[in-house]
Parts: sequence; structure tokens; C-alpha cells
Amino acid sequence: MPRFALKIEYDGRPFAGWQAQADQPSVQQAVETALGRLDSGFAAGARISAAGRTDAGVHATGQVAHADLKRDWDPFRLCEALNFHLKPSPVAVLVAARVGDSFHARFSATERRYLFRLMSRRAPATHLRGMVWQVQHALDCDAMRRGARMLIGHHDFTTFRSSICQAKSPLKTLDEIRIEERQIPHGREFRFHLRARSFLHNQVRSIVGTLERVGAGSWAPDRVGEALAARDRAACGPVCPPHGLYLTDVAYRADPFAE
Repeated sequence: MPRFALKIEYDGRPFAGWQAQADQPSVQQAVETALGRLDSGFAAGARISAAGRTDAGVHATGQVAHADLKRDWDPFRLCEALNFHLKPSPVAVLVAARVGDSFHARFSATERRYLFRLMSRRAPATHLRGMVWQVQHALDCDAMRRGARMLIGHHDFTTFRSSICQAKSPLKTLDEIRIEERQIPHGREFRFHLRARSFLHNQVRSIVGTLERVGAGSWAPDRVGEALAARDRAACGPVCPPHGLYLTDVAYRADPFAE
């Protein structure tokens, strides 16, 4: 059966996360239902695999999944047909590509990139409601950057790991945390760009929630390093809400979508 890679964008607000669940809507279920409508080889109960199992409320602009189909589709026609059958769900297939049988959306990935959007202003979010995490107080970007530098590299991230994380090891290499500050009407937006081969469950939200405390002046930047060294979940700052988080890119040794 031919295998296809799909680059997927979605608004996570209506979904209980990426992963299919028996009694709640999921992004995976939406895509699988669309596939079942257009390819007879994709039978009921068939599964697709994704690079990252995003949580409820988390968005994506560059999720990657793969599916095995009966028909050897033209990738452009597959993409168009899927987007037709995905309506009206806030899910879109940006591009599809024929890949070899050895390609796996999750296990072949060499890098993942996440974006977290944090808005600082008094007035409530309107157009970006549900798409950013909003706080009403000012934030010190330089202080957050100083705290973030302590997390770069290979570390035991137990402090920044969910208690229900199923990863075998808390050891991860965080290659980049870049914090971008932007002016918005009557406020500021802070964009946290994080890059690693893989992440622990809730690692990004735990890191951003902790750095927000630094930006607010409740934590000194050095306390981030102390929390990391503690290897204790209780030493972590608050876990920020999911709706500011986006999976933006997944990299592979050979780009499956390269023309």
C-alpha cells in the first residue's frame, strides 16, 4: 500500500487533542474520517501516525502525519480531496507527498519546533482569543531570556515534565529557546521559539509558565537553573494554558515535501 506524508494545520480549540478518543473529537479522528471517505483501502479503524500528539487546545501549523492508502494518489489531488472532506472542521492539509515505506512521521523525525504566544496587555484579547495566553501585567523580556539560557543543552528535565509523562527518560537536549518581543496595540506579545529533537509531555508549557514568573518579577532568573537542578516537579513554576502553543515544524533527514 502506498504511503503518504501529510503536513497539517489546525486550530486546536474544538478538539480534545491530536489523538483519537472514543467519546471526544480529535484532530486524528477528523483526518481519518476524511481519508475513509475518499480511499476504499483506508478502512474503518485504520490509524494514521503523527509526529507529535498535541494536547487539548494546542494548535499546529506544521504537524506531520503519514497514512497507508490503497490508491496511489496524485499528491495534489489527495490534498485537495482531503480538504474538501475535512470541512467544516478547522483542519487543513497544507501539502501531501508520496514517501517510502520506511518513512514514519514520528520515529523518522530529527527535530521538532514549537511556538508559544504570550500576550501582555490590560484589554482582553478579541481576534486572538483562544490563540494566545494573556496576562495583564508587564513582563521583562531580558530577564526571561536570562532564565531561558539556563535550560539550553542536555539536561534532566524532570522538573519540567508532567507527572503522567510516558517517556522512558527525562533526559532531553534543548537546542534553542528564543524569545521574540513584539509591540501590539496597547500591549506586547512575547513569542517563545523552542527547538529540540523531541520534548517531554508538558515540557514547553512548564518552561514558558516558569519563564513568565521570571518576566513578572516573581522569580529571579537564577531560580530557573535551581529548579532544573532540583529534578523535582514541585520546583517548577505554574504550567501555562495550552491555547498559546503551536507545533510549527517537524524536520527529517530528507524533507518529504521537498519539490
